[in-house]
Amino acid sequence: MTENQKNQVQWLTITQRNAGQRLDNFLLATLKGVPKSHIYRIVRKGEVRVNKGRAKVHVKLQLNDLVRIPPIRTAEKMAIPKLHPEVKARLTASILFENKHFLILNKPAGMAVHGGSGVSLGVIEAIRQIRPEAKEWELAHRLDKDTSGCLMIAKRRSGLRMLQALQRENKIQKTYLALLNGCWKQKKQQVNAPLQKNQAQGGQRIVRIDSQGQNAKTLFFNEQSFPDATLVRARLVTGRTHQIRVHSASILKHAILGDYKYGDENANKIFKKKGLNRMFLHAYQLKFAWADTDEIISVNAPLDRNLHTLLNNLKK
Repeated sequence: MTENQKNQVQWLTITQRNAGQRLDNFLLATLKGVPKSHIYRIVRKGEVRVNKGRAKVHVKLQLNDLVRIPPIRTAEKMAIPKLHPEVKARLTASILFENKHFLILNKPAGMAVHGGSGVSLGVIEAIRQIRPEAKEWELAHRLDKDTSGCLMIAKRRSGLRMLQALQRENKIQKTYLALLNGCWKQKKQQVNAPLQKNQAQGGQRIVRIDSQGQNAKTLFFNEQSFPDATLVRARLVTGRTHQIRVHSASILKHAILGDYKYGDENANKIFKKKGLNRMFLHAYQLKFAWADTDEIISVNAPLDRNLHTLLNNLKK
């Protein structure tokens, strides 16, 4: 979409390429560089219309749907900077698996998966700069900015639909590694506690345990105990926002170290002196059967140097 088009009302007809896509993802791809917060705002205010009616951001677009896009204030558009050569080299080296449908990379901690809401360059924008053919590539799921590890990016609409269907049916096994504060003495524990998104003071998003929230289930396994920390393997049965972070802090009563939203402030300070300069949450493994061939895809993402060094020091 050109700058001139962004200053006019646009009516776009959904083609086969976009059929089945969520409205928010369609708008993010169409209005490249516009903050996600602004896109959600114009949908919430009814400025975006689907078939001349109001729509929610999660609505699935259908073939031949007519989408109204209002004029976009260019002042709110974020310029996408040119990718630094070092970041380009790091992301290129982080690709763990690739086929014609999708790729899986080891996302660095501290890098958002997409631009918007104060972030000018995310993983998906960076990949589109690295690969000339990647203009239509889309995120198949998301990781928090401070979480590292396996991230799936679909290369084509058919691949995106398959990955999304596998996730809806809980057929992708997602396993994380997390270092918890204190000594968690259980060998394993199943946590089944519904989660509700809330807004804290200052507009910061907080997720809480709430009986009215969405069903959320996590399996925790004790991998290794240290005097003042516990390395756990966490397997997601559902994939809710901040699920592992909230379940570990609120149910296990052992928060993830380096988590400044749900964690223990004093423990975070102590472990920062020990060398932990980020949240210790890592998407370690993705495992699933690909729908077309029944090929079992199993991808492991190695821990970054900071986390690996910390564990070695704790062992000593």
